[in-house]
Amino acid sequence: MAAIGGMSRYIGETNMADKATYDRGMAMRRKVLGDEYVDRAVANTDDFNREFQELLTTYCWGAIWGDDTLKPRERSILNLGMIACLGRMHEFEAHFRGALRNGLTPKELAAILRQIAVYCGFPAAVDCHRVAKQVLAAEAKK
Repeated sequence: MAAIGGMSRYIGETNMADKATYDRGMAMRRKVLGDEYVDRAVANTDDFNREFQELLTTYCWGAIWGDDTLKPRERSILNLGMIACLGRMHEFEAHFRGALRNGLTPKELAAILRQIAVYCGFPAAVDCHRVAKQVLAAEAKK
């Protein structure tokens, strides 16, 4: 069976609920992270990471982010705190951009970073501020 819309046989051979969750996840992933970011991730998919990318899109973005119990804005707030605590600055950058797309203001984001400082530690918050300032500067140029 050939790939379906960029999905490998792994997803294509599962049930239609998985495909629907995958499709919902891909739409949400694009909404939050942007087409450019997602297109780059999809272009870098190979046999080694294909199932991981499908798992990420189906469950993280489709089942979790696609659940409308929490709005994307609220999920962005949660993710910024968790990702900051983990010290994953590449992911923090992507989700900081996503938080802006999800309607958070720079003032709100600054307040989140202050809370990160208190709960995750100042070294984590310093790294987050570096990333945030770069993102805000890039967004200001658009």
